Amino acid sequence: MKVIGIICEYNPFHNGHLYHLENIKEQFPDSLIVLVLNGYFLERGEVSIISKKNKTEIALKMGVHIVLELPFVYGTQSADVFAKAALEILNELKCDYLVFGSESNDIESLNKITDYAINNASTYNKLVKDYLAKGLNYPTALAKALPLDFTFKPNDLLGISYLKAIKENNFKIKALPIKRTSDYLDTLANDPIVSATNIREKLKNKQDITKFVPPITLLKIENISLDNYFPYLKYKIMTEDNLNSYLDVTEGIDNRLKKVINNCYSLTELIEKTKSKRYTYNKIRRMLVHILVGLKYEDVKNLKLEYIKILGFKEEGQKYLNKLKKDIKIPLRVQKDSFTYQMELRCAALYDLFSHDDNLKYEKDAKPLKF
Repeated sequence: MKVIGIICEYNPFHNGHLYHLENIKEQFPDSLIVLVLNGYFLERGEVSIISKKNKTEIALKMGVHIVLELPFVYGTQSADVFAKAALEILNELKCDYLVFGSESNDIESLNKITDYAINNASTYNKLVKDYLAKGLNYPTALAKALPLDFTFKPNDLLGISYLKAIKENNFKIKALPIKRTSDYLDTLANDPIVSATNIREKLKNKQDITKFVPPITLLKIENISLDNYFPYLKYKIMTEDNLNSYLDVTEGIDNRLKKVINNCYSLTELIEKTKSKRYTYNKIRRMLVHILVGLKYEDVKNLKLEYIKILGFKEEGQKYLNKLKKDIKIPLRVQKDSFTYQMELRCAALYDLFSHDDNLKYEKDAKPLKF
């Protein structure tokens, strides 16, 4: 039996995710699928429109056997930090493969790029930084810093972070891409498989999304976005003396925030007045999430996985966990006195401000869902 790892945010779970799971089952019949799931606040600085508990339930019903938590303290950081933590969890679970979505579906090129970035790290990183300083966006800066002809798209970028994590940490996992059938940035397409970004945009515009998601997704969607938290963010920015202590508040952006906040009356307005060549849209959103939740630089200095939280499993998954638990070095039990857990409680409490469920109670219960 092969153990297949996947890393997802399911914001929301849609037909493309279903295609991902079905493709794995076709390639690896009788395999066990292990999902590392990001929770309430996500890697691009978004709030999940489906709660962690409900995403777990959907994943199990759609064919995943084990769902594990990617803690907030990793899930809202840069792609490299996000990828390393998720791969460390999958490696502990003895996964044979990581199967991820890719625009290019070109594992050979992705491996070449990864090897070059690792073996020429100082030169490559300096070139990327120089191109960013000239005002190029991140994907373009990465491409120009390479001696290869490659057009970067969001999932390929994340794929390179996965490959870096595997290679740099000698994880015993083989990465396999699946061709992505939708464009992450396309918010207008109406094919049965479109991106989660597209679906969220349609929801924002009160359009019907029935044909893009399984029926169970429709029942679980919450009307939540980072926009809801603008009043709380505005208060924090106006009253905090040391904004630069929060993660991703860099290069004097705290001064810019202080300067514009009094005349901002929405999240969009705040981002537009803060955005520049150096501060990208996604970086600003991540930074604002860290300010909102209270994640500081000092909190992540010596960060390590304190436990692996099991969010849910099917019977086959439970049998596999019971067989494996003696060989897992990281505790498979929530450490309730840990910083990681305290941050999950904060996230749940914030999520509950606009959710229909009691997510804080769910976090405190800490019992996996069983299907």
